[in-house]
Amino acid sequence: MMERSYCPLCARRKPERFCPAKGEKICAVCCGEGREVTIDCPSDCTYLIAAHRYEQEHRPPLAESELPFPTVEFSKQLIYERQPVLAGLSRIILNSAAERHELADLDVLAAITALTETYRTLVSGIYYEKPPDSPLAGVLYAALEEFLRNYKQQESQKLAAAPLKDTEIFHLLVFLARVGRTRTNLRPRSRLFLEFLRAQFPSEETRPAEASRIIIP
Repeated sequence: MMERSYCPLCARRKPERFCPAKGEKICAVCCGEGREVTIDCPSDCTYLIAAHRYEQEHRPPLAESELPFPTVEFSKQLIYERQPVLAGLSRIILNSAAERHELADLDVLAAITALTETYRTLVSGIYYEKPPDSPLAGVLYAALEEFLRNYKQQESQKLAAAPLKDTEIFHLLVFLARVGRTRTNLRPRSRLFLEFLRAQFPSEETRPAEASRIIIP
């Protein structure tokens, strides 16, 4: 089979890089411009991995004002005490990503942010719920909400367990939103945050003897 003389995306430059998402060679410029934007790059693409490594090494840390809910403060001890809740939320996110390949970081952040806002109103005593507009984020929002509702119900039936408070849930969601924001590059099809969660909470088939845990950034 004869190779194309020009990149199939721009039809101007020489195709030099094999793109696993497109199944053929494209030019370096289209690879760079379309990566995680118009091209749905698989996580094992060598050019994607190299780009992420470069970004990580050269991206300045986010300012506090750039983090979600920057004025919210809570004890870091809560993160350690409520690791099972964070693990459960992360599992719901990963399960949703496994069921819907098109789910990306921005969908996940939209779902977490919307649910955080819901719990902010619960804490204030005026309940108001506004699920995300995106269908993908909306499905994840509902799954996360159901998990938290069931978790609270199960804990309330355990006499020795300290009940999970809405304030704690709000703070845990703020923490998860911040971790997600620091772990993604905000490109429409980026799944850096999802890859981070997979590394922290591997599947049953790849899980080591001791499960990984989210580390406070």
